Amino acid sequence: MKKSIVAVLSVAMVLGVHFLQGQAIGQEKAFPTRQLTYVVCFDPGGQSDRGARLYQPHLDKLFGQKVIIDYKVGGGGALGWRELTRAKPDGYTFAGFNIPHIILQPLQQDVGYQTDQIVPVMIFQRTPLGLAVLNTSPIKTLQDFIDYAKKDPGAVSVGGSGSFSGYHMATLRLEKLTGTKLTYVPFTGSAPQMTAFLGGHVTAVFGASDDLTIHRDKLRIIGFAMNERFPGFPDVPTLKEQGVDMAEAVDRGIAVPPGTPEPVIKKLESVFIEVAKMPEVQAEMRNQGFLPVAVGHEESKAYVAEMTKVYKELAAGLKK
Repeated sequence: MKKSIVAVLSVAMVLGVHFLQGQAIGQEKAFPTRQLTYVVCFDPGGQSDRGARLYQPHLDKLFGQKVIIDYKVGGGGALGWRELTRAKPDGYTFAGFNIPHIILQPLQQDVGYQTDQIVPVMIFQRTPLGLAVLNTSPIKTLQDFIDYAKKDPGAVSVGGSGSFSGYHMATLRLEKLTGTKLTYVPFTGSAPQMTAFLGGHVTAVFGASDDLTIHRDKLRIIGFAMNERFPGFPDVPTLKEQGVDMAEAVDRGIAVPPGTPEPVIKKLESVFIEVAKMPEVQAEMRNQGFLPVAVGHEESKAYVAEMTKVYKELAAGLKK
């Protein structure tokens, strides 16, 4: 009798497991069936927010569900990414992510998440950085900037978005390559960064290409951190052309929590890639000063792994 009871219970358990698995697969195929949340980890008005706002109406239409934008601001994006890693891995919560931020932050300190916990769905945008001063500044060229910084070490302040971010890395690399001492001033996003800069509260900024495009009549770009000249400013030389061999940009994409089912990731990927390839979306990105891209899930994972190796070496070499 006992053996019969055990056998019946075993069969019931197996059937129960198969039922739950089948139910989960059915839910993944039907995804999404309710509202989704797009987490922006920086201030409203910044690049991450503008990208989310550009995508939002297209996502609503393609998902057939409302996509709401939720802000989790703090720690140069770390607060939002930490919360993402703790979110339910069902695809209904995803967040914008930035490279190299998600690589550099865990390398430098305990930020509550690890790079491999940020699961990339895709990358949709590249934003080169340019070194700029106000057009009223006595600094006219990169050499003027270097001379001024060497004359009074630490007096030249450079504003950027976040700590241990692409902006921060660019400033540290510029210091190293030019033999100068600069003061990096982090802000919680590009919007407050540019507000402070335009108000004269920092000497210069490593600004994102879109911010430099928006405020082009109020500033002077003395060099882009690129291997080739930025299309929107063909007359502005690269830092490399001026003897400082460095390139720095911020890549932006969409990520989900660890453990998110692969079919759900694939559904998110297909929708975001479709939006990324829309001519009107690409045109608007270029108009704003971004470089649009459409890099899928597997390629994005490989790119993050590749850049992790690069930034580990750079971070180790720049530690003081």
